[in-house]
Amino acid sequence: MISTVTTSTVSSITSVALIGSLGAIGVVVLITLLIQKELVSASTDARMLRLQRTLNIAIWPLIAVFVLIAISKVIEILS
Repeated sequence: MISTVTTSTVSSITSVALIGSLGAIGVVVLITLLIQKELVSASTDARMLRLQRTLNIAIWPLIAVFVLIAISKVIEILS
């Protein structure tokens, strides 16, 4: 009985820590892509404009994930 409780406790703590670290990695990737997009936007080359559109494909889903993380943290703090 005790080993089952201990195993489930360790498993839940590990999964919560993994989710938190994945959220942090997602935020770092989002910031990096936004910096790259800003640097690329200074160029007028056709390849750079195409790269800017390609970066948008990765940026918008990460913005949605960032908003969900922010909402969940606010709900966690308020409750």
